[in-house]
Amino acid sequence: MLLALAVASYLALVAFVYATQRSQIYFPTPESRDPRTRALWIENEGERIKVWVVARPGSRALIYFGGNAEDVAGNIGVFQEAFPDRSLFLVNYRGYGGSSGRSAEPGLRADALAIFDHVRHHHAEIAVMGRSLGSGVAVQLATARPVQRLVLVTAYDSLVNVAREYFWWLPVGLLLRDRYDSAARAKEVEAPVLIVIAAEDEIISRARSEALAAAFTPGQAQTEVVPGVGHNTLDWSPAYLGAVRRCLGTSGGD
Repeated sequence: MLLALAVASYLALVAFVYATQRSQIYFPTPESRDPRTRALWIENEGERIKVWVVARPGSRALIYFGGNAEDVAGNIGVFQEAFPDRSLFLVNYRGYGGSSGRSAEPGLRADALAIFDHVRHHHAEIAVMGRSLGSGVAVQLATARPVQRLVLVTAYDSLVNVAREYFWWLPVGLLLRDRYDSAARAKEVEAPVLIVIAAEDEIISRARSEALAAAFTPGQAQTEVVPGVGHNTLDWSPAYLGAVRRCLGTSGGD
C-alpha cells in the first residue's frame, strides 16, 4: 500500500513538472521604458516582438539575447559605452518587456531569425551575443545565419543537462520540451566563438560551460573565465565586457 502511494505521488509530481515546465524556465519581465532609446517592433508568426535599438552609422551591429528573468533594457547604457562602433539590438522575448505571446523554444528561434533578417538589410557585419538562456537562442541563430562573431555568456551545453544537475530524481530527458541543445548544434556554427564563464557561477555549473566549449570544432571557441563573480554578478567585473570587446574587435581599448 505504501509503495503504491509513493509511486502514485511520484507520478503526480512528474505530471505537475511536465505541465508547468515552461513557467520554471521563462520568467517574463514587465514592459520598461527608455525615452532615450528607440523601440523596433518585429512582426513574426502573429506576434509583435519589441527590440530596443541604438542606431549607429556603419555596417556593424550586435544582437543581444538575455537571460530568463532579464530586462534587456538594463544593458542599454553600458552596451552603448562598451560597443561604440556597433548598432545595438536588444531583444525582448515573447511575453517579455512588451512583446506579445508566450515564450517557447520554437518561437524564440523563429523570432531570432526574423530579427537577424531585418538587421541584415542595414548591417553587413552582425555579431550575436546570448547570456544564460539566451545562449541557447544565439547558438540556434548562428547555425542558420551568417553571424560574424558569437559571444556566449554563462552558457550551457543543453538545458537537459542543466536540469539533470538540479532534478536528478526526475526523468528530465523525457520531460523537457524546450531543450536548447547547443552542444548538438555547435559544429554547425562557422563563426568564431567566445564563451565567458563566471568562476563562481551558482546557476550554470562550470562543467556545463566547458562541455559546450568542447563541442565546437577544436580551436573555434575561446573561453574567458572571470574570477570572483557569480551568475548574476558578472557585470561587476570589467573583465567581462573587456573580453567581449576584444572578441568583437571594438576600437578604443578596454
